[in-house]
Formats: sequence, structure tokens, C-alpha cells
Amino acid sequence: MRKALQSFAMTALTAIAVVGSAHANPTFNLTYIAGTSAQAQTAFAQAAAYWTSAFSDNVTINLTVGTGTLGSGILASAASAESLFFYSGVRTAMATDATSTLDTAAVAHLPNTSSIPIYMNYTSDNPNGSGSATPYLDSTGVAVSNNTTVRMTNANAKALGLTPTLQTVNGCSSNCDGFIEFSNGFTYDFDRGDGITGGTYDFVGLAMHEIGHALGFISGVDILDINSTSPTFFAADLFTYVSPLDLFRCSTASATAGATLDFTAGTATKSFSTDNCATALGTFSTGQVHGDGRQASHWKDNLSLGIMDPTAATGEFLNVTALDLKGFDVIGWNLTTVPEPGALLLGAGWLIGLAAARRRR
Repeated sequence: MRKALQSFAMTALTAIAVVGSAHANPTFNLTYIAGTSAQAQTAFAQAAAYWTSAFSDNVTINLTVGTGTLGSGILASAASAESLFFYSGVRTAMATDATSTLDTAAVAHLPNTSSIPIYMNYTSDNPNGSGSATPYLDSTGVAVSNNTTVRMTNANAKALGLTPTLQTVNGCSSNCDGFIEFSNGFTYDFDRGDGITGGTYDFVGLAMHEIGHALGFISGVDILDINSTSPTFFAADLFTYVSPLDLFRCSTASATAGATLDFTAGTATKSFSTDNCATALGTFSTGQVHGDGRQASHWKDNLSLGIMDPTAATGEFLNVTALDLKGFDVIGWNLTTVPEPGALLLGAGWLIGLAAARRRR
């Protein structure tokens, strides 16, 4: 069975590990809660070391890590500190931070305005009826919060050169950028050097995935999705959860409607695109409640798209792909020259998780 990844928090802190280099790369300050095994600490540090090698951003990321009891079928989870910024400032930061051709193209296709039109549904002020599943273009010309702000993880903000608000996350003893927890209900393989033993899960790969969420691979569609069930619906202006990754989430319908992004919950295909869906680089999951059953903060399941897929299977070696790196590139992380992701052996606010499920290739 494939299992899912999610995010939560815990308490009681112990040893601190630091992963980084003398060069301009991310440094990870890792704090482990009491009871985290030496094997788990070593494997998690290896996962952090991969992201250190993949990016050239000179920032420090503070994470607390541990194990505990999670929900049924949940392998691991990540909760991140998040900050809110004006969209116009985020676009400027993305333009200033651009270091790749993809970065430049992505920013060029974002409106150079203070407000962005959003394609959404399931809101109390939906013109098709309160709570209607039928999407609409939320673009009134009024500078309301959901159209003018972007919410991102603090680690993502640091990568873009923005100054986030320092916060504590449930599970951290002091200010941190995220808390990552692994379920104690599964058996893990902590050494990827000889492959992943049957019946066990790739711990380093799972850690790379959860760190990826802390780095900014999130979607505010998850907030809309879980807060839009009858009879309770909320006004569009309350959904101030558009993430940097959401700026590149679109559909044929949203592009036709004139929206910058598709923020709808539902089963329709949502693409990862840097040119407003003229070209689809990949596809996203669409939501646990109204969508395909997987959190929108992931690639589409069962397509082997990358480390940010929503599920993992026993015996499966979890790889970072070129698509993963493109996702992190456009939201503000600057890529270094790293080995082809498929060849790596390493000898991956709101709750985001990776699930266990049956392998389907």
C-alpha cells in the first residue's frame, strides 16, 4: 500500500545538528525531539544535505524533527511558519532573484500589477450561488486581500530575499521555520546506498519530501478545499492563501477566463505552467475533499512526477526529478549544478502529508 505525507507538531527537544557548507548554500539547523533515533537523525541530515547541494541561496533554515503517532496511513507530515506579503512585492522579489531562463520567463508571464485575477469556487459570495462548485473569475477591481497578497513559508521568503515574521510552530521550542514529524507506525530503510528493502519506506526520500514542503511547495487550494463544505462557506476575501507555487497553477478554463491562476477545488486538471497554461510542465493534485483525494500541495499521484508526489510505496526509492527542481526554481530557490536527480543515491500553517498507498507505475 502507498502511504500519504502530512504535517503536524510535537514537543520535548534534544540534540542539534547543523548541515551546510562554507559556500553560499542553504544551511539547515536541525533540532531533534527526544526519542528521535540516531539512525533517523543521520538519515534526515542526509536529506537536508541534498537540498543544501541543490540550491545556492545563502540562507539559514531552522527545522525541528521527530517521530510520533500520526493519522492512519500518514507516513510523515510538515508544518511550516508562514508570512504574508503583497503580491506586487513578491513579483518584484522574484524578478530580482531570477537566475535562470525559467525564472525570467515565469516572472514575465505574471501581471505587473498590485492585484491578480483568481479563478475560484466554493465561496459564500460565488455569483453562481453561495458555495457553488461552478468556478468564477474573482476580479472586481477592488484591492481585496486574496487578490493582493501571497502567503509563503518563511524558508521560501528567505530564498526570495524577503523578511518573514519570526514564529513558533507547534512542536518547536522557539522560533523555527518548520516542524517535521515521521510516523512511528511504519518500518523505514535509513540507508539508501543499497536500495530500499522490501516492506520498508525510504526514510531519506520521505525527509526530502517533507523538507520540500517547508521550502515552499505548498498550495492554498488545500485551505479552500477543506473549508468549503455545506452549510459553511466563506467569502473569497478570507482566502489569503495564494502561495508562490499557486501563481503557476492554472487550467485551460482559468486561462480562458482571464485569471492569473486556478484556485478552484475540484477534479478538473490543474497544470504547473510558467506561461499561463500555454505549456503544461506537469500536473498537480486537486484536493482531498472536492478533488482527486490528494492534497493540492503535491504533484498528481501515480504519474511518477517527482519527490513531491503525494504517496510512497514500500521498497520504493524516492527520487528528485527535473520537474521538482523546476518547481523550486520558479518559487525563488536558485539552482546549482547537481547530478541528474535520477542518479542520486545520497550515500525530499496548513497540514501537508505524504500517504502510503499501493505502487502504481
